[in-house]
Amino acid sequence: MEKDMTQGSPMRLILGFAVPLLFGLLFQQFYSMVDTIIVGHYLGVEALAAVGATGSVNFLIIGFCMGVCNGFAIPVAQEFGARHEGNLRKYVANCVWLSVIFSVIMTIVVVALCRPILQLMRTPANIIDGSYDYIVIIFLGIPITYLYNMTAAILRSLGDSRTPVIFLVMAAILNIFLDMLCIIVFHMGVAGAAIATVVSQAVAGLCCLIFMYKKFTILHMSKEEWKWNPQFVGKLCNMGIPMGLQYSITAIGSVILQSAVNSIGSDAVAAVTAGGKLSMLLMCPFDAMGSTMATYGGQNVGAGKLERVDGGLKSCVILGAVYSVIAAAIVYAAGRSMLLLFLDAGEAVILDNAYVFIRTNVLFYFFLALVNIVRFLIQGMGFSKLAVFAGAFEMVARALMGFALVPFFGFRAVCFANPLAWVFADCFLIPAFFHVRKKTAAILAKAKD
Repeated sequence: MEKDMTQGSPMRLILGFAVPLLFGLLFQQFYSMVDTIIVGHYLGVEALAAVGATGSVNFLIIGFCMGVCNGFAIPVAQEFGARHEGNLRKYVANCVWLSVIFSVIMTIVVVALCRPILQLMRTPANIIDGSYDYIVIIFLGIPITYLYNMTAAILRSLGDSRTPVIFLVMAAILNIFLDMLCIIVFHMGVAGAAIATVVSQAVAGLCCLIFMYKKFTILHMSKEEWKWNPQFVGKLCNMGIPMGLQYSITAIGSVILQSAVNSIGSDAVAAVTAGGKLSMLLMCPFDAMGSTMATYGGQNVGAGKLERVDGGLKSCVILGAVYSVIAAAIVYAAGRSMLLLFLDAGEAVILDNAYVFIRTNVLFYFFLALVNIVRFLIQGMGFSKLAVFAGAFEMVARALMGFALVPFFGFRAVCFANPLAWVFADCFLIPAFFHVRKKTAAILAKAKD
């Protein structure tokens, strides 16, 4: 079941790992899109805007959960690459303890603050109640988010990117059924969409957990290995918290930008929601590349094979460039038609704005490819704290747009916010990688002496 990424062709290994992961991400986006499609067509534009208005704060919190889990998995990948199975199990055990603690505290705090956050974001009065109904249920599911993302991240750190995909496919199918049931049959409104999402992810998380226990004997722990270990907890927090903060700091910029969009009106919110959903679908390959490079970098640094890190980076950048061109061709050929998944043809102004949004963003996708590839590689090499600075650069760019340009240039400025954020992040990440590589080479050379 495990996949060793320290031997063989980097391009072949990256493709072999990333493709199953890509399908998983596509299905994850798929069942998120189902919420949007059903809400937009059965509950109307106002309900669509209500869900869309929660997007940035959703990313702020859920992104932190995902980042923490991915960071926790980095020491697991490094110990797997170094063939230290005892330490690997201790890291996994302490991942479990930390995930439980983090999820309980976050759920209590975030649920209590939901409505004040939406008010602070200037959510339009006609949609704020719907936004609250949706996001409070999503946040009550934070422990479920930790369950799935933690188990999936550990599986990926051991080289298994296929199994989480299988369970996400199951979850996607279940989510469609539950969406239809909750919204169309039981008339539960946007709350029904949130319930469907949480329940579906719970099923995927439980399936991953059962699979890990039954199939990965390397993870069968003794009573001693289950003990809380301050040394291991410290390293896990040193990796996980910066990765979580990187997501959250990036999201703070998105929250500021979302506030600016909210001030334009619910039609603008709906346009960004529809364009953003399509964009998230098209961005899945970049997310897959990033997660792949975290595991690839972690295993190869753990094995002391720094030269393979260079080869992997080159291969993945080529893949990112090729896909960026393909994505642009798709959007310019069929983007407007694809947006009809979320909007009715009669919503002409909203549809036009959504198309401008996605068409502008796709032209800068190569910069996004570099952000994901380089940032996750740096994290996989063990330098998670640097990712926080990349997130800060993105935050500054989006805040600049939200505070300074959207009030004057309106929706057009919103369209350029993400591209500017990606360019800003690259200006930091590319020099940072060369610094990290040099420092890692020194560490590995010292270890050999």
